[in-house]
Amino acid sequence: MSCVRRFWSRVGYSNSDLTNQFNYAYSFYQYLSYLRRFIVFSCNFNLIGNGLRQMHNLARTGTYPASPTASHGLLCVYARFSLYSFYSSRPSSRSFRRRARKRLKANNVPSLDEAQFQKVVSQLLPRFTPEELCNVISQQDDPILCLELFNWATHQPRFKHDVSTYHTTIKKLGVAKMYQEMDDVVNQVLAVSSIGSEALYNTIIYFFTEARKLTRAINIFKHMRSSRKLDCRPSIRTYNILFAALLSWGSNSYINHMYMETIRRLFRQMVDDGIEPDIFSLNSMIKGYVLSLHVNDALRIFHQMGVVYKCLPNSFSYDYLIHGLCAQGRTNNARELCNEMKNKGFVPSSKSYNSLVNALALGGDVEEAMKYLWEMIEHQRSADFITYRTVLDEICRRGRVGQAMSLLKEFQEKDLVDGHTYRKLLYVLEDDFGSSTDQNRFS
Repeated sequence: MSCVRRFWSRVGYSNSDLTNQFNYAYSFYQYLSYLRRFIVFSCNFNLIGNGLRQMHNLARTGTYPASPTASHGLLCVYARFSLYSFYSSRPSSRSFRRRARKRLKANNVPSLDEAQFQKVVSQLLPRFTPEELCNVISQQDDPILCLELFNWATHQPRFKHDVSTYHTTIKKLGVAKMYQEMDDVVNQVLAVSSIGSEALYNTIIYFFTEARKLTRAINIFKHMRSSRKLDCRPSIRTYNILFAALLSWGSNSYINHMYMETIRRLFRQMVDDGIEPDIFSLNSMIKGYVLSLHVNDALRIFHQMGVVYKCLPNSFSYDYLIHGLCAQGRTNNARELCNEMKNKGFVPSSKSYNSLVNALALGGDVEEAMKYLWEMIEHQRSADFITYRTVLDEICRRGRVGQAMSLLKEFQEKDLVDGHTYRKLLYVLEDDFGSSTDQNRFS
């Protein structure tokens, strides 16, 4: 700015003249900015007006007039984006963009293929049976076509749906994630007391848990328990679906603690109803107690396996407990379980090995941690970045920086770490225990 002022002062402009010129230029810039915004707003206003006129014509005549613009759903989304950009200078938020995508996706729902529908209907006999309808629905890949066939058959004279037609339609809609349409079919199932089976209700519960409608799934479970038909009562499969859904609900220990109380009550209810737990149910209890930081309760279930319940522990049972014990710093108990697991012919998972190596290294037993690290590599279990860093850090803390660097180079030579991980670990060691120019310590 000072250079500009010196230049214009040489050609005869004073400081007051320069100030007036700059103020005028700034005012003209503001005028152009407001004019641009007014033009954008006018265009958006016209688009919205066209959309409203199209909606009025639709309500009056039932058809859209020919228009070069997009559909009214896309038009509304575009208008919202334009108005948002007019009133705000910042970019739209992630939640706003997500809501806009959801609205656009809802407006772009694929329509029914009428020709294919008529072709499929022509394949059915005049007095078709539920079994024939079920076979036709199961052969279709389009879930909208399956739903239309189901609804069409409902209005046919002398035809009633049975368990197979409901089951097949619900499967098709659930796989396609058309949960709202599936919910409507489920309401029809619940409205007929004579329709129902244990497999049908299990499918409904499974897809409700996939849709994160846990309350709806629990209501179906209660409906099963109150049913007078013995073939509609909950089975071990029903409880296992609920256990898996509750355990996958949250990653926070407090959330897992809240859901673990529900899992515990379901497990007690299952045992009281005379249903023998299987290995999946028992492992779900162990995993739930570990995630909710109740490792002693998990050990109680573990020791009851094979004694109270007719199921022996498998590799998942040991893996959950080893991880839980290491998280609480009980490395001696974790090491005993790991040795017992290997004596029974099981190989610990990568998560168990990583937890054990980290716990031993942080506890000061670096040599034992290195033993399990090489054992993990021998069994082709992959160590993560945190495990390598923890071991190398603890070695350096004991003043053996050269040994840590040699070990890191050995990891690279054996292709245990890639180039990116090697450089990242090297930079961490240099930042924490010296600089890259300190050749005495890193030689």
